[in-house]
Amino acid sequence: MGELGSTAAETTRAPSTRTLRGLDALNFFLADVRDGLGPYLAIYLLAVRGPDQGWNEATIGLVITIAGLVGLIAQTPAGALIDRTRSKRAIVIAAAVAVTLSSLALPFVSNFALVAATQSIAAIAGAIFPPALAAITLGIVGPKAFSKRIGRNEGFNHAGNATSAAIAGGTAYLFGPIVVFWLMAALAAASIVAMLMIPAEAIDDDLARGLDDGDAQSADHAPSGFAALLSNRNLLLFAGLCAAFHLANAAMLPSVGQFLTKVVGKDYATSLIALCIVAAQCVMVPIAVFVGARADAIGRKPIFLAAFGFLALRGVLYTFSDNPFWLVTVQCLDGIGAGIYGALFPIVVADLTRGTGRFNVAQGAVATAQGLGASFSATLAGLVIVGAGFSAAFLTLAAIAAAGFVVYLTLMPETRDYEPPVASTPSGGSTTGVAPAIA
Repeated sequence: MGELGSTAAETTRAPSTRTLRGLDALNFFLADVRDGLGPYLAIYLLAVRGPDQGWNEATIGLVITIAGLVGLIAQTPAGALIDRTRSKRAIVIAAAVAVTLSSLALPFVSNFALVAATQSIAAIAGAIFPPALAAITLGIVGPKAFSKRIGRNEGFNHAGNATSAAIAGGTAYLFGPIVVFWLMAALAAASIVAMLMIPAEAIDDDLARGLDDGDAQSADHAPSGFAALLSNRNLLLFAGLCAAFHLANAAMLPSVGQFLTKVVGKDYATSLIALCIVAAQCVMVPIAVFVGARADAIGRKPIFLAAFGFLALRGVLYTFSDNPFWLVTVQCLDGIGAGIYGALFPIVVADLTRGTGRFNVAQGAVATAQGLGASFSATLAGLVIVGAGFSAAFLTLAAIAAAGFVVYLTLMPETRDYEPPVASTPSGGSTTGVAPAIA
């Protein structure tokens, strides 16, 4: 095999210290950029624009919904783009610039259509980051060190989120909501510098898309888009489990926020929710690092079961008391469940697509499934809250998490040493990861 094939076949790579530090910095600084304005969008539009300019809770919610749907649709194409491109650094930089410019444009536009357009552009660009970061990591360190490195990535990601939230919260008190735009620009500039710290030649593009043997032709026979998801039974099952996890998880914090508003009032509730977010992110840092370091030794399945278990426990514990400090303490369990999920998600997808060359498009497809689960979560919780109260809603979400635990336990195989099945191609050869997997 030629030099390229030999390089792609390596399972252990030795990237330079500069490259690894650049990867650390990229995950830290992109943590806030990747989500755009996020929760600050609603605060800015309501506090600065307000009803006088036609902005209320309904119009703001519609903008967020439109951007969310656009971002959801972009997930799988974004993964396919990362699989195909050999210019990953340029795409990450372009996406960071697009998110930042879309956010910085907000003070200069007030029309509903223009605001929705800017946030939709940010959502499309934001869909690039998860598959790109996972692909760049796999292309740098190779499959053998991937699990440990992903845990480190998630640790820096959560540390970046906690740091930016703390800075935004502290400086917004002094300078108002506009400070979020300054912070966004600074983080985007820092993320571009971090991306440039990683040399293009340090990223093996064949390894980055999940090819172990350097034979790019094998990827040409593998399915694209949702076909990659639908043709692999275990990957399809994992996508359903990810949807269930987010169906149970996404509405918990907003529901706690609504509950706290009734208990302590909106002013204190805002501060307590900010505390919940920072506390959970701080818990996620050591959890993500631990998962990355131990996923190969312990296995993926026991750790993922723990994520579902802690999620179910969290939902049940919310019903024990309406004391604000109890609720904030219970919310810290989100750091365990979400920390495990964030670190294991790309690892399990990499396991299930090993050798197919469709790692990133599969990431996008599974991310779409999890996004659908998250989209329905708030609606489900809201209907239960209105009909039966907050305790019933928390118990419903906990029951979904418990069901996910049972399904993962009984149907999902351990993927640590998973070998995708071999199927015959129309030409009489074979390719990997196309036939339905057998648990």
